[in-house]
Amino acid sequence: MENNSTAYWKATLGLLTKILIIWFLVSFGAGILFAPALNNIHLGGYPLGFWFAQQGSIYVFVVLIFYYAKKMGQLDEQFDVHEE
Repeated sequence: MENNSTAYWKATLGLLTKILIIWFLVSFGAGILFAPALNNIHLGGYPLGFWFAQQGSIYVFVVLIFYYAKKMGQLDEQFDVHEE
């Protein structure tokens, strides 16, 4: 039982790490660090760096929420800790 809970915890932390890296790259990376380079590309008439800082990151965050919920459900099923 202890080994199963350790594997579940590692899988959960791995998922959270991936999601936090994506979150950081989109919010801080695309919105701030890489904005000058991204501003050479236009999306809907706006520079891409500005778009990511204003709305693109919000879209990505919403997608990440649904992705997290789906993957956690799969992990719960895999490790038999799901709710009935």
